[in-house]
Formats: sequence, C-alpha cells, structure tokens
Amino acid sequence: MASLLTIAEVAERTGLSAHTLRYYERAGLIAPVARAPGGQRRYAASDMEWIGFLLRLRDTRMPIGQMQAFARLRSEGNATAAERRAMLEQHLAQVLATVNAMQQAAQALQAKIGHYRGLEASLRNTPTPTPTPPRQGEDPHVPRDQSTLPAGPRQAARDRRASR
Repeated sequence: MASLLTIAEVAERTGLSAHTLRYYERAGLIAPVARAPGGQRRYAASDMEWIGFLLRLRDTRMPIGQMQAFARLRSEGNATAAERRAMLEQHLAQVLATVNAMQQAAQALQAKIGHYRGLEASLRNTPTPTPTPPRQGEDPHVPRDQSTLPAGPRQAARDRRASR
C-alpha cells in the first residue's frame, strides 16, 4: 500500500463514499486527516486501520453516538483503555444477544420451512379426490355437506307457504 492515499483511493478500498469519509471526519469519528500542499486529504496506513475498525463497529450496528464516544476516548490515549474495553464488552454483549435472537428466529424459520415442505410432499402424494355426481333431487351447486343442513327461517316459511 502506498504511504499516503487520496480520498478517492480510500473510498475505493473501503467502499465508503468520499462524502461519507468527509462526514466521518466532521463527526469526529476520524481524526483530522493530513493534507497535501493543495489541501487534498492524504490518508495514512493508520487512518486505514482505524477506518477498517469503524466499519466493523458499523457492521455490528453500533450507534454512531457510541462510535463517536469511542473515538473521543481513543483520541485521549492509553489512559482510556479500560473505558474503551468496557464499551466494547457492553457492545459485544448486545451483539451476542442479537446473534442469539437471530439464531432462534432462523431455527423457527427452518422449522416452518420443513413443515411446508412436508405439507407439499403430502399433497403431491395424496390423490385428488374425484367428485361424486349429485344424488337424485340434490342441487349440484350446493356442496353435499350443506345440502343436509336444516333450512333457514326464510326457507322454512317458503316451504310452509308452498305446502298450503
């Protein structure tokens, strides 16, 4: 790697846009970057390492406010090592809880997928029932199980009137 990289080179290597890199600097996530005589940013290997760590924190869904607090502590030097370690331990516990919840959700999804695969297999293996023709005097448009239901009040009244 070259000793100093332009913002375009860093953007290409990290997948961050130049706009995001400038934002990270303004937000205090990245210490002010060295500048070339023309004012262009020049990133050192140490900047790249730190950006890589920030990307890992972002991947773990650490809120930007926590990332900023961590960056501030880092800028204060080794005297804040215990605080930074505690922050990382607390965040790791949250990450592990999220991973555990996601694993449980994945297991539930796998079980449901297995259920539907079994259902599909049983449907493929079960012959489709052939409809039986309607019986004498049966309405072919009314399902057989409903044809034996007692008549509703209106139908019963019609039947009584018709029988008079």
